[in-house]
Amino acid sequence: MIPKRILIVDDEPAHRLMLRAHLEQAGFQVLEAALGQEALDRLAAEPVDLILLDLMMPGLSGLEVLERLPAQGHTAPAIIMTAYGTIDSAVRALKFGAEDYLTKPLDTDELLLKIEKILKLKDLEEIQTRREKILEDRFDFVELKGKSPQMLALKETLALVAPSEATVLILGESGSGKELVARAVHKNSPRADGPFVAVNCAALPETLLESELFGHEKGAFTGAVQQRSGRFEMAYGGVLFLDEIGELSPATQAKLLRVLQERTFERLGGAKSLTADVRLVAATSRDLEEEIAAGRFREDLFYRLNVVPVVVPSLRERGGPEIVLLAEHFLIESAERNNKPIREFRPRTLKALTAYAWPGNVRELINAVERAVILARGEYIEVEDLPLTVREGGRDRGKTDLGLQAGMTIKEVEAELIQRTLEENEGNRTKSAAMLGITRQTLLNKIKEYGL
Repeated sequence: MIPKRILIVDDEPAHRLMLRAHLEQAGFQVLEAALGQEALDRLAAEPVDLILLDLMMPGLSGLEVLERLPAQGHTAPAIIMTAYGTIDSAVRALKFGAEDYLTKPLDTDELLLKIEKILKLKDLEEIQTRREKILEDRFDFVELKGKSPQMLALKETLALVAPSEATVLILGESGSGKELVARAVHKNSPRADGPFVAVNCAALPETLLESELFGHEKGAFTGAVQQRSGRFEMAYGGVLFLDEIGELSPATQAKLLRVLQERTFERLGGAKSLTADVRLVAATSRDLEEEIAAGRFREDLFYRLNVVPVVVPSLRERGGPEIVLLAEHFLIESAERNNKPIREFRPRTLKALTAYAWPGNVRELINAVERAVILARGEYIEVEDLPLTVREGGRDRGKTDLGLQAGMTIKEVEAELIQRTLEENEGNRTKSAAMLGITRQTLLNKIKEYGL
């Protein structure tokens, strides 16, 4: 395996020598630069995997080097090295893209742990980026926003499923985007040039649903004054999407099963058999196996539908970074649509968004962002602009505000308290230690002990 390359940028020769010794002993290839401009020149000639960057140097400071890296096309993560008196500058460096910072004199064990963690995460991100690129080159999943592992796994499943003619059953909570997944199946299938016809089975009464699906002949029932084509005919040569299929009555379930088995159907009140040349994609937020056990859903229909099950992850499963990514995307769309000059969310607002469980999933997030955009009075979305349920929803009702619950150990309570304090101080360990009433070194030891 090719060793990872680390660039040490520090104007102190003795410090560079010490770091080189530890890093080479750990198996890394080490490059050195004494000044900021020298570092930029070396990076132009020799790309590296990680940069150890001193904050205070003659000429270009570490912060100035950090600011210039993106413009020169450098993507290597950086760890800032700083003295005790420049912690605030280190926090600024984090906002400019540094991965982390350490205070001098360095704890080399802590340094090696941070380097290992950052490089491992970078490798995973590169693998994920390559996987996404392969998918983007072959398939059109532009409407499926998100880069979380869960969404990448969903897109990879769709890449296998969409080109086939198989019936697809999409499972997921309400508001998670099941219709978008169904449209992605259609767009990337051999039937992409055919129609996409959607039916919400929960929105139509039973008396109308059969006519809606299969059509009817003139005089088939009171009010049927002319012949009408159903959704199966409208979707000929394309995809028929049956949303909330778990809401179908037993009678309609039986008729749908016959269509899937024989690929033919008759209009209501008619005797002529029509060909059902459609690919069926169904979706439900119900647990169909539980519905079968309760006698509300046909087992034979379930097996016909469940040829290829596709599970759409809930928003809370996709994680905080995904929530932020989606919220910022919806903010841009909503601000343009409502002609509001809004720039971004406040940090406290993002914290509230990521702390909420989003039972209504992406649909609820869209509505919350739209509301916030409309109510915003300035260029930023304040936490007060969010719905009350979102503002207060970060508090788990089974816990106290600190996150305590019966059965937690003393160490778990301490870890929770330290984590909350670090978050409150945006990672500033000196301020956090003072707030907790312990020394900074004790806090560092606790962070390492609890893996925070």
